[in-house]
Amino acid sequence: MHSLEPFYGWRDFYISANDDASPFYSTQYNEFSYTNKIYNYYIHPQWDEFGSPTLYTKVLFVDYDTKFAIIEMIGEWNDCITNDIMFFKNNVIDPLQKEGISKFVIIIENVLNFHGDEDCYYEEWFQEVSEDQGWICCINALHHVEDEMHNTELDHYLHFGDDFNDLNWRTQKPIHLFSKIEILVNAQQKLIWC
Repeated sequence: MHSLEPFYGWRDFYISANDDASPFYSTQYNEFSYTNKIYNYYIHPQWDEFGSPTLYTKVLFVDYDTKFAIIEMIGEWNDCITNDIMFFKNNVIDPLQKEGISKFVIIIENVLNFHGDEDCYYEEWFQEVSEDQGWICCINALHHVEDEMHNTELDHYLHFGDDFNDLNWRTQKPIHLFSKIEILVNAQQKLIWC
């Protein structure tokens, strides 16, 4: 786990620690000391903590003009025991929404397990972004994670599934990835409305 770094290929475009509107503004990273853990496994020090003991994040890119953010996650997403969505919504999403962000790409290929519970925070988040024609999309989910998200009925609030898996996002610039996902989201929404 300690060798899994957050994606750094877009650092020429955006660094969350340098963005005074970011929830992680002025965060200092110690590249020589591994202190954060997911259970007994140390993780790379570039991951940001937001209140969950098993889930960490990295805001990879934010475009305030186009109103979108791309966020990478690692760990176990556990709403059942540690209410991770509450911490994520309150400490990461809400500050970004206050800055006008309404479209969220959440990269969850390093989310190893998902344990769902109530959907209140997801519903609230969905309603808030919908007011600004926004959306929430999770990409590259592991199959068992996706199954649990379906079982929790999060597909009422989040876009995820086959259309959003196996995306080779690291080879694209952030705006190109966003544009591609927005086309997929719009196509999925048209199918739902028909």
